[in-house]
Amino acid sequence: MNPQIFPYQPEGEYYIDEGCYITELLNSPEDESVSIARARVLPGVTTEWHRLKDTTERYIILVGEGIVEIGDLPAQKVKPNDVILIPPFCHQRITNTGSSDLIFLAVCNPRFKSEIYENCRDK
Repeated sequence: MNPQIFPYQPEGEYYIDEGCYITELLNSPEDESVSIARARVLPGVTTEWHRLKDTTERYIILVGEGIVEIGDLPAQKVKPNDVILIPPFCHQRITNTGSSDLIFLAVCNPRFKSEIYENCRDK
């Protein structure tokens, strides 16, 4: 692995059916150990129940407020600088309860690949 800088590319943002917008900040085969994405959830939106196979995910709330539901924990309010730890195979979703976008980083290890994503609509 060589030192690199990955410039932020806002034009790379895309919508996923889960119910949010994603910008990949770091997701490279050159660094299998981690990926970092910027997630944006519109006001009033709740993402779909989902889980990640064999991958630990962390949400780091940057802007906005919401309610996160993970595993069997009761729903919890979240705000900027809160960190949410989501173990592998743990169902999860987040709701934007504010009047502006909810923005957070999703940090996965090992790195996110589409085949690890599982929708849990029938949770």
